[in-house]
Amino acid sequence: MEKRCPYRLDVTGQDVHGEAQELRQQGSGIAMVTLPGDVRGWVVVGHDLAKELLTSPKVSKNPRMHWPQWINGEIGADWPLASWPTMENMTTAYGQEAQRLRRPVVKAFTPKRVRSMQPYIERTVARLLDRLAETPPGEVVDLKRNFSYQLPATIICDLFGVPEADRATVLRGGEKTPDSSLTPEEAEANIRDWTEQFSKLIQAKREHPGDDLTSELVNTTGEERLTDSELIGTLFVALGAGSETVMNLVTHAVHKLLTHPQQRAAVEEGRATWDDVIEETLRLESPLNMLPLRFAVEDLELDGVTVPKGDPILMGYGAIGRDPSIHGDSAEDWDISRPEKEHLSFGFGTHYCFGAPLARLEAQIALPALFARFPGIELAVKTEELESQGTFIMNGHKTLPVILDGAAVTVA
Repeated sequence: MEKRCPYRLDVTGQDVHGEAQELRQQGSGIAMVTLPGDVRGWVVVGHDLAKELLTSPKVSKNPRMHWPQWINGEIGADWPLASWPTMENMTTAYGQEAQRLRRPVVKAFTPKRVRSMQPYIERTVARLLDRLAETPPGEVVDLKRNFSYQLPATIICDLFGVPEADRATVLRGGEKTPDSSLTPEEAEANIRDWTEQFSKLIQAKREHPGDDLTSELVNTTGEERLTDSELIGTLFVALGAGSETVMNLVTHAVHKLLTHPQQRAAVEEGRATWDDVIEETLRLESPLNMLPLRFAVEDLELDGVTVPKGDPILMGYGAIGRDPSIHGDSAEDWDISRPEKEHLSFGFGTHYCFGAPLARLEAQIALPALFARFPGIELAVKTEELESQGTFIMNGHKTLPVILDGAAVTVA
């Protein structure tokens, strides 16, 4: 395989795992890349290096402090990835400021509170499966749009009190922001749109507070009180991450089970668990492929490579989960019997995803319910015919066409 340095990332994300292998060819745990707009950047591809940098004060997530190109206006709101540095929340803060912004949200996602949501999630899953059951026999249905997406989108919008009529527009920013192929005009319009939508939601909750997390955040007082800009950024990341990532996790898990019948049988016969399915899917098919953005606070010497101060760094979770130094020669294989399924798909350390318990619970409920309700479910196309999500940031299929009753197509 030809070694290219820097490697120009495919903004349409047609083969994110193939790119990960090429990045690994640079020979260290971090690879030099060219980001959209000919911006030099770096992608972490090594598991151990990722753990180190995820907890290192030498790496910042705050572009307003540590990214010279953003500070001096060289890169602005028309950059395809501009939504990431624009938002003000725990994911774009540094040090103690990040923890201040994180605390009001984290307390809403404690393990106890998440466990109490199980009956509600079960009812939501059952309702979505009832809708799927209305599909005429033999008809192809996109399981990603009609189940994998609807489940987390419904739950996160219910939690944050987003009115039914506003949900499509409120979630649109979270759907467009991971698109690494946005034009300058689309990038600027996206920032305007999601800022406007979340401003409206915040104002509505001020005027008519309810029993929801947005109202709680709006009415937080004292040291944990958030500014309007911080509220907008916090809602943006919570609703976006709470829907897009779970969508890809469930979609990938279903696809893997449909293409690995022996492993599916092991789960259904009790020789493996649904947690085995979920953790191995998170390892091999991280819902996020490359997460923007971190910045070198100083010149960094990493695995024999110098990352200059101020350079942007992406966490290549798609590559990290397949690191052969951790998972050996079978790192590219989906194997739920693998004894060690360690992954960093929810992050690590102080930046560990606050929504991880909820994401796991949704998958733990959704997957067995789906296969119990539709035991004949099968793919409606061959795996090689599935299209990518169309971005290097996310790792997902554009659609997942299935036949619920398994009566019409045999897929090789």
